[in-house]
Amino acid sequence: MTESVIVLDQIQKHYGDLKAVKDISLKIEQGEIYGLLGPNGAGKSTTIKMICGVVKPTAGKGYVLGYDVYKNSNEIKNSIGYMSQKFSLYEDLTVMENIVFFANIYGINRLETKERIMQIVEMAGLVGREKQLTKNLSGGWKQRLALGCAIIHKPKLLILDEPTAGVDPVSRRLFWEMLFELSKQGITILVTTHYMDEAQSCDRVGFVFSGTKLTEGTPEGIIESYKAKNLEDVFIQLVERETNTSIRHSFENLKFIRGEAQ
Repeated sequence: MTESVIVLDQIQKHYGDLKAVKDISLKIEQGEIYGLLGPNGAGKSTTIKMICGVVKPTAGKGYVLGYDVYKNSNEIKNSIGYMSQKFSLYEDLTVMENIVFFANIYGINRLETKERIMQIVEMAGLVGREKQLTKNLSGGWKQRLALGCAIIHKPKLLILDEPTAGVDPVSRRLFWEMLFELSKQGITILVTTHYMDEAQSCDRVGFVFSGTKLTEGTPEGIIESYKAKNLEDVFIQLVERETNTSIRHSFENLKFIRGEAQ
């Protein structure tokens, strides 16, 4: 039996009086695509920062690829791939220069770098554009290039923080096809997204609100348990329940839009 790639046990992160993450536990297995879902400010990004070894938790336990999040932050950073919604690329470098830069960061030798550059350029659909400045690429091309740079060192864990935000539907579909292939190769993927169609493609998802995990399971299982049509309906149910505010009620307050007297 393989060891879990990510294990968080009642992890917390406080910034003074602000409890960004109050109590989150996760266990993610090898090759799994896990979606971490929740509204802005729910604690997703802070949780990811702790998993990446960028910030230390205030309390709780955490292990990533067997490394302790308190003691082994450098080992964690060197063993994972990370991609954010801002593409994590250098806009004033060319396609080739970006790939070489990330290869050098991870200490990949020159021969391996040359081989992987060719494969990444082909994967990203950028053959013939190797000398083009990254800032002149479309969102879809930047996205695939950023993914290539994130996996150039063959990480066992890939963390994606809203990687398809602002990208067209075709590019999103192609991107997720790539994620499915990476998962088949045994790479574990943790992704945050606001697109519920993407979330339904995950093996499991967890909903986070106000620094706490509310529910977790397969997309199909969660939809069934909440008697919903899809994950978007579950998402709305959970937010309305936790805030004690309905979306319909929010619109009803706008009487001037409906031409009603004040």
